[in-house]
Amino acid sequence: MEMRFYWLALGVLAVWRISHLLNAEDGPWDSMARLRQYAGQGSLGRALDCFNCLSLWVALPVAWLVALSMLEFILLWPAMSGGAILLHRLLDRNPPSAQFEEDKPGD
Repeated sequence: MEMRFYWLALGVLAVWRISHLLNAEDGPWDSMARLRQYAGQGSLGRALDCFNCLSLWVALPVAWLVALSMLEFILLWPAMSGGAILLHRLLDRNPPSAQFEEDKPGD
């Protein structure tokens, strides 16, 4: 049991790291920045701009490598993506601001 948790934790960390590299870092020799620029506004570019979307696609091959059965793969795929998203939200230093307006006096 503990060995399976090890692979889940390792998978979540790998998915977060790769997704963060592709989504938010310039990378070595600005290679990731150039990749995002090359991807432009197409579907690949939109996927690279969205950490949540990107983590789902990065989790796919990771879950495939770790899973021992089809059922485990089906459960690991969203679990690894979800774990990476939670980790990303915990570590995000610039969280989105609240999307509401306060009532102003006299309104």
